[in-house]
Amino acid sequence: MPGRRYSEFVELLNPLQQQCIQASAEITAEVAWNDLRLVLAHDPATALEQRQKRQTKINELQSQANAWVGKLDEQDQGAKKRGRKLSDSGAKARFYHEVRESGLGNIIKVNLKDALFSYAIDDAALKLAEMMDGKLLVVTNVKDIEPTKIIERYKSLADIERGFKVLKSELEIGPVYHRLPERIRAHASICFMALILHRVMRMRLRAGNTGVTPERALQTLKRIQHHRVSINGAEPLSGVSSITEEDSKVFKALKVKLPNQTQQMSLL
Repeated sequence: MPGRRYSEFVELLNPLQQQCIQASAEITAEVAWNDLRLVLAHDPATALEQRQKRQTKINELQSQANAWVGKLDEQDQGAKKRGRKLSDSGAKARFYHEVRESGLGNIIKVNLKDALFSYAIDDAALKLAEMMDGKLLVVTNVKDIEPTKIIERYKSLADIERGFKVLKSELEIGPVYHRLPERIRAHASICFMALILHRVMRMRLRAGNTGVTPERALQTLKRIQHHRVSINGAEPLSGVSSITEEDSKVFKALKVKLPNQTQQMSLL
């Protein structure tokens, strides 16, 4: 459950916030809520990443807004420039659309009723979003399981759901055009084995701190090919495509040996 959806939990989480701020690794805690258990997991690394991404988006939107305000002021002073003139209503509509697309509509408030283009930062909403960064909130009625185990089980469920998503998207388990039962089973078995390989790749890439997803790794490594070239009847020249530093890191993380060809073809 994304924590920022549950603003009613703010008062319950406030006493734990200082502990979350000081944490250097993921922590878990729990509080009572409506005769249920509200279990909290806070990951400081995820919190920092989410906060930085949000602030970057806010800064970009503010820079764009300031540029439009400057252009509107210059137009009001009689300055003429090439291109289509900008209007306050047009600036409001474009800025409102960009704010909604960035997912910051609850933080950046565009004043659509005002005749002039203006906006404001909702400090309370921003503070709530920063408080909920890196947090996972789980409500449960199970009484005999430790908070850490509850979080682990919930993450396992999310991991299973990600597996189904990979099967439907990257591995394309469906649609199935087979008619015979044995062929349908074979199709499903191949997709299941591909899912296992995908998960092993993801685990190894993550353990190697590559910052590369299995999809990107496969897309990158697919460019490496073995070629045998003969020009004008000359002695054939064989080799593999150039292997970049990123390719080497991916091979190392996946624990796969580099192609052992002694010659690389830099133009391929």
